[in-house]
Amino acid sequence: MTQTADISTHSAVPDPRNADVEIYINGEFFPRHEAKISVFDSGFLVGDGIWEGIRLHHGEFAFLDRHLDRLGAAAAATDMAIGDREFLVDALESVVERNAMTDDVHLRLMITRGDKKTPSQHPSNIVGGVNMVIIAEHKRPNPEVSASGLSLFTATVRRPPPDTLDQKLNCHSKLHEVIALIQAVKAGADEALMLDPTGAVATCNATNFFIIRDNEVWTSTGQYNLNGITREVILEVAAEHGLKTRVQPFSLTDVYSADEAFATGTFAGLTPVREVDGRIVGDGSLPGPVTEQLSAWYQQAVAADVAKRQADRSEAG
Repeated sequence: MTQTADISTHSAVPDPRNADVEIYINGEFFPRHEAKISVFDSGFLVGDGIWEGIRLHHGEFAFLDRHLDRLGAAAAATDMAIGDREFLVDALESVVERNAMTDDVHLRLMITRGDKKTPSQHPSNIVGGVNMVIIAEHKRPNPEVSASGLSLFTATVRRPPPDTLDQKLNCHSKLHEVIALIQAVKAGADEALMLDPTGAVATCNATNFFIIRDNEVWTSTGQYNLNGITREVILEVAAEHGLKTRVQPFSLTDVYSADEAFATGTFAGLTPVREVDGRIVGDGSLPGPVTEQLSAWYQQAVAADVAKRQADRSEAG
């Protein structure tokens, strides 16, 4: 297994404009090199925070309602007061307007429980309200990643069950994923494939994982991984176009004998997987025909969502 330098689902084409972006912190803007959060922030102290990654596409936030629905569910589950939807949308729009951004932009919206008066877990030590940070960057996926495909290594670190740390929460507690990724990188792979507590395939360390078998689209149950927005859309467009989808447990044996494999995420969309644990997936062609078709349908879904938001804005304005 040979690792390609700087290859991952989050590899981006360098953009010098990012040196001058301004960062949103609790309603104020700061130059990138001056953007700071207190060392008493609960996210820094104990990983107590939630977040969303959102794409700006042709002046609109793609699948914004889905992202905010997921963020709202996470806020309810963690008992965190994050403000209403209008407040969040206004904040996101202020960031892209401030930085004169229109396309190929990735935003990370992060909300922590807030600053604490002393390092501890207890929420009673919070001073004031939540901290909200929005980082927007000019980020276009590196085309070399899709061309070469990803190599994955199955990590020994498992995804925990819902009664330990529910993986459906997009939270700041990511150390198990980082350790899995480090294992993969040190093994010469690009990213990690992670199993669930039963030994079934769960997800990659930072993206959702799919395989294609006999023109069927397979992915895991969703009980041990973040239920990604892109994952959700792929399952929808596949069904709409007559492809059978399976959301079920499956093993590495199924992966090793798959026809195609790919990873999904908000930033890069669909990224082909070239090999898993040193085994070439299918016949090695990239992208596989089903992956290529699903990617095209996904881009159509993005365009349709953006067009709807533009139409709704025109009607409202």
